[in-house]
Amino acid sequence: MSSVEQINCQIPLNCAGMRLDQALAILLPSYSRTRLQRWLKTGQLRVDGQIGRPRDPVVGGEAIRGEWAVEPEIAAIAQEIPLDIRYQDADLLVLNKAAGLVAHPAAGNRDGTLVNALLHHRPELANLPRAGLVHRLDKDTTGLLVVACSVRGHTALVKQLQARQIEREYLAVVNGVPVAGGTVDAPIGRHPVDRQRMAVVTGGKPAVTHYRVVRPFRAHALLRVKLETGRTHQIRVHMAYIRLPLLGDPVYGRRARLPRQASPRCIEVIQNFQRQALHAERLALTHPVTGERLEWRAEMPADLARLVDVLGEAAEKVDG
Repeated sequence: MSSVEQINCQIPLNCAGMRLDQALAILLPSYSRTRLQRWLKTGQLRVDGQIGRPRDPVVGGEAIRGEWAVEPEIAAIAQEIPLDIRYQDADLLVLNKAAGLVAHPAAGNRDGTLVNALLHHRPELANLPRAGLVHRLDKDTTGLLVVACSVRGHTALVKQLQARQIEREYLAVVNGVPVAGGTVDAPIGRHPVDRQRMAVVTGGKPAVTHYRVVRPFRAHALLRVKLETGRTHQIRVHMAYIRLPLLGDPVYGRRARLPRQASPRCIEVIQNFQRQALHAERLALTHPVTGERLEWRAEMPADLARLVDVLGEAAEKVDG
């Protein structure tokens, strides 16, 4: 079964100089570039009312309009996997994702993913791109995630993401103690050597991350991080770029620091924290139908709360 989706938006000015298909991939992140190229060639997706070529350069401000039948993209089975649902209605669902849950089936993760769980909970999601996922969290990142449950919900939420109207705030524990908050404005793309990683690279996609210090410790800090854009691994890459890598990050981190005069318990907790210390704590958006501004918060998971408590105790003990 397919459904019809309509798009009416503009190419952002900061995409000037990009290929049309590259700009569309940023503007419409829920669709693969291959699919976008096909819609351009068939005229289902038009630029200022004209058929555009994928390689055409953009100047920014072009009107993008399209209508197409959305065919199921999910070749996944429904599986009964527990989900921590915080809100749901006919158009959207908000859940608190646990650590270790992969978003999509892929090589090495054919089942047991968030998509498998969503298809069991809401079978109609098979008719939406990526089972309604309009943004993702990394496997070992915990916290709030919104899922579109209808075509109108999907269209509206994608537009809000493009317009940076969905607010996402995270709590992160980093190695190092910044003296103040700040903003990282640095483009992110594939690492030039290790294609499995992302990096700050010339010619990457624009990426902006804001952070402030919530609580400094002896060798670490608890930060509140707010995303202005949503690139793959953005917080992890940006924090490592400014030499404040997330504690426990197996890809972008480094050996965890130990506070001065750390107790055996503190050392054990730090060394046994084997995932990036990152939690999507707050989510705010406008309901796609009612227009009501909605907000959710999710408490820190037990392992992260324990880490923060231990770091706080170590800091107080030394200061005392």
